[in-house]
Amino acid sequence: MDILIWIALGLVAGILAKLIVPGNDPGGCAVTVLLGIAGALLAGFVGRVAGVYDAGERAGWIAATLGAAAILVVYNILRRR
Repeated sequence: MDILIWIALGLVAGILAKLIVPGNDPGGCAVTVLLGIAGALLAGFVGRVAGVYDAGERAGWIAATLGAAAILVVYNILRRR
């Protein structure tokens, strides 16, 4: 059940990451949302393993959004090459 919450959070985080990271994404909205889900899952896993936050804390939202933005930036860099 926890993964479903992170996926839903990733949808929102992907949209927020698109607002944070400007640029024309060749994949469009679908790829941005999928990258947001990946960033949320990655940030959620790393944050909990590192003991930075627990389930249900606001830091999870922030980490998911930053994780999604980071993955989107890396995607844009790799896509340009």
